[in-house]
Amino acid sequence: MALIVQKFGGTSVGTVERIQQVAAKVKKFRENGDDIVVVVSAMSGETNRLIDLAKQVSDDQPVPRELDVMVSTGEQVTIALLAMALIKIGVPAVSYTGNQVRILTDSAHNKARILQIDDQKLRADLKAGRVVVVAGFQGVDEHGNITTLGRGGSDTTGVALAAALKADECQIYTDVDGVYTTDPRVVSQAQRLEKITFEEMLEMASLGSKVLQIRSVEFAGKYNVPLRVLHSFQEGPGTLITLDEEESMEQPIISGIAFNRDEAKLTIRGVPDIPGVAFKILGPISAANIEVDMIVQNVSHDNTTDFTFTVHRNDYNNALAVLENTARELGAREVIGDTKIAKVSIVGVGMRSHAGVASRMFEALAKENINIQMISTSEIKVSVVIEEKYLELAVRALHTAFELDAPARQGD
Repeated sequence: MALIVQKFGGTSVGTVERIQQVAAKVKKFRENGDDIVVVVSAMSGETNRLIDLAKQVSDDQPVPRELDVMVSTGEQVTIALLAMALIKIGVPAVSYTGNQVRILTDSAHNKARILQIDDQKLRADLKAGRVVVVAGFQGVDEHGNITTLGRGGSDTTGVALAAALKADECQIYTDVDGVYTTDPRVVSQAQRLEKITFEEMLEMASLGSKVLQIRSVEFAGKYNVPLRVLHSFQEGPGTLITLDEEESMEQPIISGIAFNRDEAKLTIRGVPDIPGVAFKILGPISAANIEVDMIVQNVSHDNTTDFTFTVHRNDYNNALAVLENTARELGAREVIGDTKIAKVSIVGVGMRSHAGVASRMFEALAKENINIQMISTSEIKVSVVIEEKYLELAVRALHTAFELDAPARQGD
């Protein structure tokens, strides 16, 4: 008998019929003797509908506290419906909001962080044989104000509850049947991974893989909560995300290829090459609340240097304006930008014990005549910036070069 926390996203509970399907799935686990806590999101599209309503009466600037009060109602509807559906098919169930469970958060409205969970009520219900249905995405601060955890926050709620209850597994049900070596829409030979480490999943999530919210993976890694990604309505083992790195002798060098189209590049040319110039360039960018990703500074010529960095494409115009102002102050030659770039990354803990991984990556791209504009490395990843038009070609080439393609089936 296991204690399992199951999280179902908005598409999984998007209609009454789907909520009934979720109830039937939960019933099967109960019949196997497992104790179940279910975390649900609002029905698909409901949170956006509520945010749009708030903007209509607030001139696009809703008060953060009141917005949390409003959008938290989406999950309140879902938990009640799922509890009703369970009870109807003979499964004792009870629903709780984040406040009722006492998921204590800080007071950062719209992006709160979980501080503590009171698990006494949940344990009492589980002991009494009930399935507990908890609203994801929400909590309460020390002053009794409703808070929300930001987009994808229901994943974090699920992992946090699993950590507090010391659950055997946290299962994240979504519209894919696991974590893949890369996006199957780009590479048809992409394979579902049976297992991946927290470290690899964190890199994949931060580099553009949208399967799990980054904070939930961080939380799971911190508290060593085994995470499993599963399809809501298809049977299968999914992908297990774990701390376990055993079987390292058979660990593939690369676990996956991640990519991100939402990149933009800025270069300031002819900057005086003096101590502190990097801060003079990036300080104002940081002060404008713009996050910088990759950075390259060229070798100095004539006591000047060129400085290049990437930002999210949504921040490009703001970053360009800030950088042009900095260029005038520093007497730089010019500022140029490029929004037609993309980042491609190889990820794998196997890199630690294999030399020549980066050169193999560069060779695969060179064979396709793809020029590398920037390079960034860490212990388990290598990222490159290339022209966006070559993105899918690069991903396919790397997927093949690192032997990630699924074996051809007979008859193919």
